[in-house]
Amino acid sequence: MALTEEQKTLIKAASDKTFPFVERCEVQTLEVDRGYCKMLMPFKPNINHVGIMYAGALYTIAELPGGTIYLTSFDTKKFYPIVKDMSIRFRRPATTDVTVEVTLSEEEIARIESTTEEVGKCDFEWDVELKDANGEVVAISHNVYQMRKIGA
Repeated sequence: MALTEEQKTLIKAASDKTFPFVERCEVQTLEVDRGYCKMLMPFKPNINHVGIMYAGALYTIAELPGGTIYLTSFDTKKFYPIVKDMSIRFRRPATTDVTVEVTLSEEEIARIESTTEEVGKCDFEWDVELKDANGEVVAISHNVYQMRKIGA
């Protein structure tokens, strides 16, 4: 089921503004739909002491899609996600804005929902490429989340 434009606007605002740290980084949620998000970490406010993007900013933009995908795909009155594990491999310095795109299939959404309903929790994971403005991969992260049933 596709999201309405109003839902998309609310999810984008929640993704960009819920956490003061994220807001200070000036993260932008560019696109959302059910099981999908594209996000941007701007270069300028996230430059480190040697003139490249701060590693913590890259880690942040790699992790944030977990919450955004949750908002696009799951019943927030029944479930909540936590980060279980995450690793990041830095491939080259980021000297431009960086984007990430994450897609979660309908089949995976259904598996997560049904397992969480039955067992009370469900692990899920993905790999995400962090790309600079030229499409070059600057980092790759492996993210493991756990969906939990509220009250379980």
